[in-house]
Amino acid sequence: MAEGVHLEAARAPEGMRLYAIGDVHGRLDLLERMLGTIRAEIKRDRPADWRIIHLGDYVDRGPSSRGVIDFLIAAGAADPRIVTLAGNHDIGFLDFLARPSTDSLFMQYGGIETAASYGVSFGPTRDLGRFHADLVQAVPAGHADFLRSRGFGVSFGDFFFCHAGIRPGVPLDMQHPDDLVWIREGFLHHAGLHPKVVVHGHTITRVPELLANRVNVDSGAWRSGVLTAFVAEGGQKRLIAATAG
Repeated sequence: MAEGVHLEAARAPEGMRLYAIGDVHGRLDLLERMLGTIRAEIKRDRPADWRIIHLGDYVDRGPSSRGVIDFLIAAGAADPRIVTLAGNHDIGFLDFLARPSTDSLFMQYGGIETAASYGVSFGPTRDLGRFHADLVQAVPAGHADFLRSRGFGVSFGDFFFCHAGIRPGVPLDMQHPDDLVWIREGFLHHAGLHPKVVVHGHTITRVPELLANRVNVDSGAWRSGVLTAFVAEGGQKRLIAATAG
């Protein structure tokens, strides 16, 4: 008999409803709609307990990275049941603030839009050093502190939540942070079961993937206009979406 947990058998903790929200990438509009839907469900259904788990990548590509971080800081301060994990783009933002480079993840994959949300522009004639200095000045210390203090993974019931995935065969409590925020090869095509069902984002998929050993809710919100969340309560699982328009 194979070891590990199959999605069909996986259960949330008794009396707790779980929501896991995929990559936001600066789409504050979709994040606000998603949280509005979730809060309405919680108010209607009154579960005994609940958690809302954000799977990382709050910045880059979309238009409102600053607004997303403001929103998440306020939401987490208002209720500790809201959990925010780190994504590779969030770490890439911090890396650029510390060590600017034109070859960085930030500069190559959507950081220009993040900077614009802080009122800092970059063009072909803009000096990188000046751009970096202006951005460092524009980003509130609380935003950098928020991103720097995010965890990399969390477990509830039969589910393990992280941004990108896990290294198969490595115990969950020994996973390397780089794998939790970056892994694709070695994880996405692994057919075996894991100690828990892994709920993740990071890799855009046209439709959410609900597989035996993992659930992928990265629906490419920044370009598709669809933000997806996975919901688990008891043995029941479902998906919800927030859409543009």
